[in-house]
Amino acid sequence: MQLFTASPEINLLPFDGMVHYYGPVLSQKDADLCFERLLENIAWKNDEALVFGKHYVTKRKVAWYADRPYSYTYSKITKEALLWTDELLSLKGIVEQLSGESFNSCLLNLYHDGTEAMAWHSDSEKMLKRDGAIASLSFGAERKFGFRHKANKETVSLELEHGSLLMMKGCTQRFWAHKLFPSAKIKTARINLTFRTIITDQPE
Repeated sequence: MQLFTASPEINLLPFDGMVHYYGPVLSQKDADLCFERLLENIAWKNDEALVFGKHYVTKRKVAWYADRPYSYTYSKITKEALLWTDELLSLKGIVEQLSGESFNSCLLNLYHDGTEAMAWHSDSEKMLKRDGAIASLSFGAERKFGFRHKANKETVSLELEHGSLLMMKGCTQRFWAHKLFPSAKIKTARINLTFRTIITDQPE
């Protein structure tokens, strides 16, 4: 099922979760400026994963920022957060004002072109707030993004636009996996910011 609706009032999932797509929340000019600043000012590093005992380094680059140096583990690799930049704090404020949610961290991904993608997965690591909201802010190349129910395999997909906001809430991560689809036709970069809430009882 293909959905292109950009309305925060509409739940794109038929059951077992809540996903709301706001569409572009910044002007074209502001979105272009954010993309360039994020590309230049973020401390990008190639992502890493440990799969069946083998260490992999991806072409895709990542960065991790937060209120303080939280530890965050996924794909069996632990990262320590950097402190917010001014640009990220500004974007966090916009997302929080629009969504009514609050966040203390952000995982950023840099996809250089359409060949770099993300397989089906859920953001359900133990250090994340259970059923906490996750806000996904996209810049750059428009990419296809999908959801697949873990039990009956029903799918929902949409195109994430430059400067757009997608909100995942409630039990979405428990019942749905999501994916960024590859496309050899896309030759330009995309930057994605996922604002999250880390459980704050980690040691200082």
